[in-house]
Amino acid sequence: MNGKTEITIKPLSDNKFAAFFQKIARWWLGGWYGFSDKHPKLASTLYKVFFFIVFSEGVTIWQYLVMLFLPHLFGLGLARIEFIWPAISLGITDPETGIGLVWAIFNEPMIDLLGHITTTASAAVIGGGLGNFIAFEIAVFTAQCINFPLQRNITFRSKGNPWYQAMWYFIGWVLISLFVNALVGIVTPFLTSWGIAKALRDLIKTFITGGISMIIFFFIFMVIFPDYGKMAKTQKKKIEKLKALGTDKDKLSSAQTLLCNYEKKASLAEAEKLAVSAENIANAKAVAWEYAVKKYEKAKAKNVSHQELILEEQTVKDRYERALEAAQKRDKAKQDYEALL
Repeated sequence: MNGKTEITIKPLSDNKFAAFFQKIARWWLGGWYGFSDKHPKLASTLYKVFFFIVFSEGVTIWQYLVMLFLPHLFGLGLARIEFIWPAISLGITDPETGIGLVWAIFNEPMIDLLGHITTTASAAVIGGGLGNFIAFEIAVFTAQCINFPLQRNITFRSKGNPWYQAMWYFIGWVLISLFVNALVGIVTPFLTSWGIAKALRDLIKTFITGGISMIIFFFIFMVIFPDYGKMAKTQKKKIEKLKALGTDKDKLSSAQTLLCNYEKKASLAEAEKLAVSAENIANAKAVAWEYAVKKYEKAKAKNVSHQELILEEQTVKDRYERALEAAQKRDKAKQDYEALL
């Protein structure tokens, strides 16, 4: 060992099933953070896109599960109350029922057993009407309550004011929901009037509500969870321009204070990222060293040739040096991060 540096390995679970997946995770994380060291910009982009999609799709599954049971809790009473607004006639009809179709931002008509729109309350079943509207809004709102902290803390690793960010996230969600609903409200009636199968209509609706929303949300996240490193660079350029224009001291001081704030948050985010990366790389190197030691012991027990034994011994030494170096980087990264807290 070198000083206080220790090569440590996170223990595997006693459960063999869990330990199997832990080994896969160790292999993946070691490779991923090694790739991140060589290609930081590409790795950062891939990381954000991957987790953004995973969490977005995850909360979509949550919405689906909620919609499976919540409309039934509201019962037939609410299912027999249509909720359509603003209900602007499009002059087209449903070819299967002859009922006039409308454009609406909130469009939850009553539906019958076959999934068709009905205007007869006694024929309505659960799955439409006000009950379905309320259930859907609850499902979507709770999904956003799950999605926001995951995207903020894991995908974008933001250090900004969470209440301020949550406010803009909520505003963005409301505006996007209205936009997407308005778009679906015009597309769906025409698809219905053209006799497009319900399954295909639902697929197109899912693409519009999920796909378009996800794309817009990604760019919203880029705004409310900013890269403070880039903001600091932009602010430096702004300060240089202010100096060139001979701006008064108060305005220049305010700009410099903002720059310090950006730089502090950028340093903290970078230090945290490096600490996490160093921890996983150190663990991966330690595992590789441990594996080499076990392989060397097996080789000794099998009485392999002296030359083979020397090669195995050299592998152990090489991996030990790499593991020790990684452990030293881990300790330094932790110290640097803790010093900024």
